[in-house]
Amino acid sequence: MTSPIAIRRLNAADQDFARHLDHLLSWESVSDDAVNQRVLEIIQAVRSRGDAALVEYTKQFDGLDVATMADLILPRERLELALTRITPEQRSALEQAAERVRLYHERQKQDSWTYTEADGTVLGQKVTPLDRAGLYVPGGKASYPSSVLMNAIPAKVAGVPEVVMVVPTPRGEINEIVLAAACIAGVDRVFTIGGAQAVAALAYGTESVPPVDKIVGPGNIYVATAKRHVFGKVGIDMIAGPSEILVVCDGQTDPDWIAMDLFSQAEHDEDAQSILISPDAAFLDRVAASIAKLLPTLERETIARTSLEGRGALIQVADMAQAIEVANRIAPEHLELSVEHPEQYLPLIRHAGAIFMGRYTAEALGDYCAGPNHVLPTSGTARYSSPLGVYDFQKRSSIIHCSAEGASELGKVASVLARGESLTAHARSAEYRIKP
Repeated sequence: MTSPIAIRRLNAADQDFARHLDHLLSWESVSDDAVNQRVLEIIQAVRSRGDAALVEYTKQFDGLDVATMADLILPRERLELALTRITPEQRSALEQAAERVRLYHERQKQDSWTYTEADGTVLGQKVTPLDRAGLYVPGGKASYPSSVLMNAIPAKVAGVPEVVMVVPTPRGEINEIVLAAACIAGVDRVFTIGGAQAVAALAYGTESVPPVDKIVGPGNIYVATAKRHVFGKVGIDMIAGPSEILVVCDGQTDPDWIAMDLFSQAEHDEDAQSILISPDAAFLDRVAASIAKLLPTLERETIARTSLEGRGALIQVADMAQAIEVANRIAPEHLELSVEHPEQYLPLIRHAGAIFMGRYTAEALGDYCAGPNHVLPTSGTARYSSPLGVYDFQKRSSIIHCSAEGASELGKVASVLARGESLTAHARSAEYRIKP
């Protein structure tokens, strides 16, 4: 017999609500000393021994009998073969999703610009794609082709000439749909390596793996720790925490729909977080009943149950205004506004990775095929960061082209400021251009 689920209930009217909410939201991506030390050793080994270290670690961690680095390289033809090995339905779904993701991200692309001042001075900005991007993809049976699309397509839209993908194949398990997604997304090179060693290879390069400018994509605690350590040598997208969903509902949506929306994140892993906010206490009761009814039907019931009992919550608020206030306090990765007229609340939302509007917009659509990126800020970082996008694969250079007249006038200003900072070479450099 399935045991009843105990999901916490909070009320914003309670005196200690803020303390309970803070406790609920607290999550730290902390590597213990052993993990940290092991990752540093792996990075150093890859930096000093290159391909040989990658081969050794792949044998050790992935259980593969490989002789040389050549055994860990997948040619483009292998990606094209994967397209023929997946079902027609899978290929069609991947192609439709890829096209929608591409069309959405095309609108994010930034172009260079300049303007000319009255004296002929030209100022502007030059937008340039990164030379090479690295994409980390978790391996084995638990890998996500949707993440390949979401990470690789924005890079290609940005104009990155070369996207290098690393994906471990533990015990030789190759996920054909992941390779097919890489083919469709335009990935240029694939290496079947993973873990901290793959991150190190992308950051510093080896005899076979070219060094990249930025590393994107999710991974386990070893991958996240390695990304922290190589940041500065290369750019990284983010250090992502567990997946989150916050549903704000007015009490009029089918409670079964809401329960399944909460499950959609809870099934990711035990640390995922699913929260429902509503001013309708009776509706919260109905959703709780739906959760109890539908949870045993999930293939990943044990994971979802642990997530909901450990980090889930049903929160009662006084009204929709307070619901929005609490939502902004949480700053969720995914925010569903499951209400009658969601557009009236949109101007009030200040912190959210992605906002799903209305009763029919399930968060799951955003994960796969709506178009916007599903790589989103977690753990409250939506307060200051944004979804992965084309802008993450472009860099901006300032353009300054002074006319003789402009250099003379600006030189007078620069001279005063430079001398005020006691940087006289700065001042004199500017003063040389001042017309007598």
